[in-house]
Amino acid sequence: MEPAEVLARAELVLLTVPDDALPGLVEGLAATGAVRPGQLLVHTSGRYGTDVLDPGLRAGALPLALHPVMTFTGTSVDVQRLAGCSFGVTAPEPLRMAAEALVVEMGGEPEWIEESARPLYHAGLAIGANHLVTLVAQAMELLRAAGVAEPGRMLGPLLGAALDNALRSGDSALTGPVARGDAGTVAAHLEELRKYSPQAVASYLAMARATADRALASGMLKPEFAEALLGVLAEGGTR
Repeated sequence: MEPAEVLARAELVLLTVPDDALPGLVEGLAATGAVRPGQLLVHTSGRYGTDVLDPGLRAGALPLALHPVMTFTGTSVDVQRLAGCSFGVTAPEPLRMAAEALVVEMGGEPEWIEESARPLYHAGLAIGANHLVTLVAQAMELLRAAGVAEPGRMLGPLLGAALDNALRSGDSALTGPVARGDAGTVAAHLEELRKYSPQAVASYLAMARATADRALASGMLKPEFAEALLGVLAEGGTR
C-alpha cells in the first residue's frame, strides 16, 4: 500500500505522555479495546521506538514513533517551530514511507532512527538541549553575582557564536582556559565558585574535565600544559 493510501485510510491516535508513562498507557489502551485494527498508533517519545507499541500492534494497529526534535513551551509558537524541525522516525519497514510522509505533511524533516539506537539518540538530544538550559542558567546566576545587570544580553551573542562554531567545527571550536591549559585561571575560577556559588562547582569540574579530555584528544591541549590543569581539576580547586 502506498504511503498516501495508508494515511488516507487510517485513523490517527497520537500518544503524548511522559516517557515513563508510555508503556503502561499502551498496555491499558490495548487491554480495554481502545486500539482498533488499522489505526495509526503514534507516540512522540524520544526514548522509545515502536517496540513499546507492541500491545497495540497485536490489536491490529499500525505503530509509528515520530519524535519532534524541538523544545516546546505549550503556547502557539510551538506550531511554528515544527516547520523545518527534524523528527526522529522509527517504524516497521512496510510503514517507513508512510511515517516519513506524515512528518513531511507536518512541515518537518524525517530522520530515520533504528529501534536499537533510540536511547542513544535521545541521550544525545538531552545532553545538547536539556543540559544547555542548566549551563546557561548557571552562567546567568554567576554574572548577576558579579554585578552584570542583564546577563542575557551579555551571553546572547557569545553563546550564539559558540553554538554556531561548535555545529560547524566540533572540537576545533573549543576556546578558553581549559583548552589552553591555563591551570591558574581554572584554579581561580574554582576558588571564586566555592565562595559565591558552591552548587556550581560540581558542574564546572565535570564540564572542565570533559573539555580537557576532548581538547587533549584533538591535539588542541598540549600535554605539557595538561598535567598542571588536570592536577587542579583532580584537587577540585582546593589547593
